[in-house]
Amino acid sequence: MTVQAQAPAPTDREDIAKRLLRSSAKASFDPLVEIDWDAPIDRDRYALRPERVSLYGTELWDRMTEEQRKELSRHEVASIASIGIWFETILMQMLVRHAYDRDPTSNHIQYAYTEIADECRHSVMFAKMVGRLGAPYYRLDPVTHFLGKVFKTISNGPLTFSGALFVEEILDQIQREAMTDESLEPLVRAVSRIHVVEEARHMRYAREEFIRDWPRRNALSRAYTRLVLGLVVYYSTTRLINPRCYAAVGLNPREARRVALRNPHWVDTRTWAARKVVATLSKAGAISGPGRYLWRKAGLLGRPGAPA
Repeated sequence: MTVQAQAPAPTDREDIAKRLLRSSAKASFDPLVEIDWDAPIDRDRYALRPERVSLYGTELWDRMTEEQRKELSRHEVASIASIGIWFETILMQMLVRHAYDRDPTSNHIQYAYTEIADECRHSVMFAKMVGRLGAPYYRLDPVTHFLGKVFKTISNGPLTFSGALFVEEILDQIQREAMTDESLEPLVRAVSRIHVVEEARHMRYAREEFIRDWPRRNALSRAYTRLVLGLVVYYSTTRLINPRCYAAVGLNPREARRVALRNPHWVDTRTWAARKVVATLSKAGAISGPGRYLWRKAGLLGRPGAPA
């Protein structure tokens, strides 16, 4: 007899939203006030742990100077933040659609509005950080940019919240590590701290809503969700580091991107960053079929022979 994977039972929707609203009232931040934006960037520090930089451990990394490595870390943080802005903009639109047909007097929808406000502040915060790091806004390639427009239009409930959970978990893991590392650039740590605190609520909201909605979907809807989610995951992950980051430190962008994609350290970092969301969605049965192939292709399910 085949046993179907099941997600844990969700708690009461209104009760969770009420608690999240209370938490938001107690621990929300205005990045424009909380962060010292006039403080100089310390270029003698990494913006990201060296072992999290995409070229770490490769022959190309060995040929780079220490100054190049630190500069690359700043550009990679800027690239990841640019992806964050892109997806937060998509998420805000999907949350507005989620709220459009529902009762605004409910705690659930009032928290959706609260999260939209949070994401607005986060996008401004990320954009200001990118500028202060001396990097450009790393705009996505036209295909991925267009697919983002399609995704926000065709997304259903499980897609909205599983997609949000994926991107937020990836950022959370990288930033949770960065915010406690006193050797890293202070601006990046300050931005990470604010984002981690507020995103914890967003992830709870997304996880609960996904768990609540997923079991109600029929087989066709689930298959559709798995496939489209796989595409979202693949394009988001493989675009985390824009090739122009490599050009910014004097490397050949095509060669460096090729090296990074084959780098086992970078694959392990992506697997590590996605491990919690992979566990959640796998338990629900949301990573299977063709969609699972895309998760593996994106380097999120580990590599053969890698330690757990």
